[in-house]
Amino acid sequence: MAKTPPRSHSDCWAMIDQLRADVAELRSDLAKARKDSSTSSKPPSSDIVKPPKAASLRKGGKKRKKGGQPGHPRHERPPFSPDEIDKTHEYGLTHCPDCETPLRPSDEAPQVVQQIELVTQPVVIHEHRGLPYWCRCCEEVKYGPLPKEVKAAGLVGPRLTVLVAYLKGVCHASFSTIRKFFRDVLRTPISRGQLAKVIGKVTSAMDSAYEELLARLPSEGRLNVDETGHKENGKRFWTWCFRAEAFTLFKIDSSRSHEVLLDVLGKEFDGILGCDYFSAYRKYMADFHVVLQFCLAHLIRDVRYLTTLTDPVTKNYGDRVLDGLRRLFRVFHRRETMKPHAFQRALERERKALVAVAKRAPDRSEAQNIAERFRKHGDSYFEFITTPGVSPTNNLAEQAIRFVVIDRKITQGTRSPKGRQWCERIWSAIATCTQQGRSVFQFLEQSVLAHFQGKPPPSLLPATT
Repeated sequence: MAKTPPRSHSDCWAMIDQLRADVAELRSDLAKARKDSSTSSKPPSSDIVKPPKAASLRKGGKKRKKGGQPGHPRHERPPFSPDEIDKTHEYGLTHCPDCETPLRPSDEAPQVVQQIELVTQPVVIHEHRGLPYWCRCCEEVKYGPLPKEVKAAGLVGPRLTVLVAYLKGVCHASFSTIRKFFRDVLRTPISRGQLAKVIGKVTSAMDSAYEELLARLPSEGRLNVDETGHKENGKRFWTWCFRAEAFTLFKIDSSRSHEVLLDVLGKEFDGILGCDYFSAYRKYMADFHVVLQFCLAHLIRDVRYLTTLTDPVTKNYGDRVLDGLRRLFRVFHRRETMKPHAFQRALERERKALVAVAKRAPDRSEAQNIAERFRKHGDSYFEFITTPGVSPTNNLAEQAIRFVVIDRKITQGTRSPKGRQWCERIWSAIATCTQQGRSVFQFLEQSVLAHFQGKPPPSLLPATT
């Protein structure tokens, strides 16, 4: 057996250097694989941007028990008014149940239990007849005209149409689940095709309100934007979320590029766009001089990732930048306790310190990536300092799009252009009504009735506008 020739001293050191490089690369790959909520964008929020929790006031720091806490006011549902009660049942006595003594009426208030119940047949079935008449002049039969809303609604009446839309949109129910609900609860069979027609009618009923929001977006002073992907018959689509101060709009597109922003907001958008550092927003900013507020929460996660790397130089740089971000947010969360001019001075002081630290990056690729952001787009991370009402994070859009992500996981996304239109409109209605404290069901009811009756539809814009 041939012996391995002895290695020289320089060969051994070269091998050690190569092994060290391999280990560093493997550790870097491992750190990337271990990204979590504190070092990446999954999920879309970061604990560091939230105000610190108040210190516990419980004695001994013991964990509190479940349910209502001692000293908290009791919350009870107010009783129904007499006008809201459909039927009253009274139960009396003639003799004492304990000693059989005859009883006489008392002036005390009765014991009352108010109960809500589902009727055995929750739906009513109406038959609308257009009576026939013979016209001798025309020599043909003429029929009494049916009401416009009856003809438009067809088999499913307006309120039941709204219930289908509510189950489908708000409750994430599938057509199969709604069919079972009709069969088992409403005791009325209905086909999937009929349910699809109902949803199509509600989609049309919301067209005007949706287009009104879409036309309003370019004139908004502040917008937060985010996007998330889904599949449609194997093809990739993107749901874009535009959250304004008083409403939210969703738009589904096959593109994730800046062309969507150009199509929705146009070239002359003069507001401030809150977003993450995705390239489409940077392209839109560069081409049309749009003012952006990049999300500091995303930046914090990227910086936190540097602190998980094994390279001590990169890790130390990440720690320094992260400490600067902490100080900046510490000031931001004290804004309610500071005078406006003192608050602005403190923010500006911490901003300058943070930028100075971030730009002094070591010669490491991960650190240089962060430093390059500050060199190219440093101002776009701090628009919130000089513009009142602008948030330093994109949490508003991310919170609004969370409902869409849940719906996508349950329904598996869309399957056709009609499905896309339905999702755009119902998601926009749900998010906007929630934002304004309105009832989604009432908005859908008003929209459907107006659509069936040929009347002007309700608006999703607040009344003050």
